[in-house]
Amino acid sequence: MSYDVFDDTVALVTGGSAGIGRSTALAFAEQGADVIVADVDDEQGEQTIAEVRDRGADGAYIRTDVASIEEVDTLFETIDSDWSGIDYAFNNAGIEGEQAPTGECSLDNWRRVLDTNLDGVFHCLKREIEMMTERDDGAIVNMSSVSGLSGFPGLPAYVASKHGVVGLTKAAALEYAESGIRINAVCPGIVDTDMIGRVTGGDPDAERQYVSMEPVGCMGDPGEIADAVLWLCSDKASFVQGEALAVDGGFMAR
Repeated sequence: MSYDVFDDTVALVTGGSAGIGRSTALAFAEQGADVIVADVDDEQGEQTIAEVRDRGADGAYIRTDVASIEEVDTLFETIDSDWSGIDYAFNNAGIEGEQAPTGECSLDNWRRVLDTNLDGVFHCLKREIEMMTERDDGAIVNMSSVSGLSGFPGLPAYVASKHGVVGLTKAAALEYAESGIRINAVCPGIVDTDMIGRVTGGDPDAERQYVSMEPVGCMGDPGEIADAVLWLCSDKASFVQGEALAVDGGFMAR
């Protein structure tokens, strides 16, 4: 689908160095938006921006750990100085953490996952809202998961963080509904990314187990999630506000 609305706009993608983040950054570029990628993987982040420019868009990679409010402040100071703000944001940066049942989840793992997946979204969302309020316009998509809509054993911190993102999204969407800012979340199912590779350890039996969770019989492609993000940002979704959109191959329909 082609969207004229993204021409001559600026989109921010956190966690844009790989996987769903990279696919979304490139999708924005293909639709005419300039793209800012924030991540902690310098090599892959710069590669994403090289691919953004190959698609005829401008872009910049800005190293940012979203868990650090100081680094997020620096990110948005740079955006304000060099780009005069943003029109769209995809708060995608996240980690899965260590696998363990709740009773064995370490405090360090809990804090690290919540710091990135939930606090990181809040840090960025707060600054994005400040920027967009000045224009009375903009669209934000937060990265949640089907694990933000349902329980999932063995990843208590991840599940809690993603449920938190859904709640934060709904609260903020209601607060700014009359300000011209739309805020939604996307909740992917099992998607073929490096994160799934780390969770399964590359074990074929584990991969098959994850695939078996999907009624459609396969993992999703990162580009399919990117398509949903761009739709949520576009004027085609102008009446969508506070939604936690499952893009999950039927995972939540069970």
